[in-house]
Amino acid sequence: MTNQPYDTTEAEAAGTSAGHGDEPRRPRRRITVTRSRAVAAWAVLLVAACLAFGLPTDPGYAFLWLWALAVAWRIDQPVRSHLAFARDWLPVIALLTVYNLSRGFADNIREPHVTELINADLRMFGWLTDGKVPTVWLQQELYDPSRVQWWEVLVSYVYFSHFVVALGVAIALWLTARPRWAAFMRRWFVLSLAGLITYFLYPAAPPWWAAVHGYLEPVERLSLRGGAEFGMHGAFSLIRLGQLASNPVAAIPSLHTAFALFVVLFFVGRIRKRYVAILLLYPLAMTFTLVYSGEHYVIDVLIGWAYVLGTFAIVSFGERWWRRRRLRQRATTPTPTPDDGAAADQREHSEPKQSAAS
Repeated sequence: MTNQPYDTTEAEAAGTSAGHGDEPRRPRRRITVTRSRAVAAWAVLLVAACLAFGLPTDPGYAFLWLWALAVAWRIDQPVRSHLAFARDWLPVIALLTVYNLSRGFADNIREPHVTELINADLRMFGWLTDGKVPTVWLQQELYDPSRVQWWEVLVSYVYFSHFVVALGVAIALWLTARPRWAAFMRRWFVLSLAGLITYFLYPAAPPWWAAVHGYLEPVERLSLRGGAEFGMHGAFSLIRLGQLASNPVAAIPSLHTAFALFVVLFFVGRIRKRYVAILLLYPLAMTFTLVYSGEHYVIDVLIGWAYVLGTFAIVSFGERWWRRRRLRQRATTPTPTPDDGAAADQREHSEPKQSAAS
């Protein structure tokens, strides 16, 4: 299946030789205009739906919007092309749904770990933060309960980006380079599975939970505080509901910052080095967002980064092993030659004659 909606290579050559060089460009121009209109209509409908009903953070709801985007982008393709999206993405959405449902039960298995995380942050940063964990120190220095600060608006949008960046990259890769999409999703699956297993084996409480239960000084949960500054009340409503319904003691690893680094690392080897430092600002901004807003300790972030590095190492090793295995299979599989085929045909035609003679 080609990613190009209209292949004009041969048509352009034929048209030029016939003296009609402009004609082959017209179908492509019409397709581009139609695609632009379809994508623009999709964007308008998405914004309206977000303002009215909230962000599409539910996997099934997000799938419908992603599928609509794929249809709009490949508006000129046949129906089977649009069905291919469902074939590729339904397993992903099913895994996301299971992940969201199962992680909510992790806090019912055993008591969460609290003091270990506090002590880890104090050992690393207590000498810089007057003996306080970074979350408490940052909120005491920056948080003003009487008004929303400008950086809190950025904090909310950085926090929100977690729900759209990884999926946005995935849909872009599916539309333009499906083998790279498959590589991206293999790493996404391993990282999500590793995080889910850890939530069951080691439930860990975030700073806001520790403060509520008396382990820390007061900590406000500020991740969505700045989202209302631009009238985005409805847009952030589903995220707020998701926070209330999700597992409150799934702090280790921090998959918010893990996926921020994950997206950057996936493209590090494919972009110019001078852009790498700019892209790395994203996981750093996510780190500040999570620590300042009371969602995570710094130790959660560092463990999340370690999970990303481990995921890339494991999946890359598996991919190399699979390629070597395929090469060995091809090397040991005999390739029929034209002479072998002729000999086989000769034996096939000679056998009836021999049987008749006998």
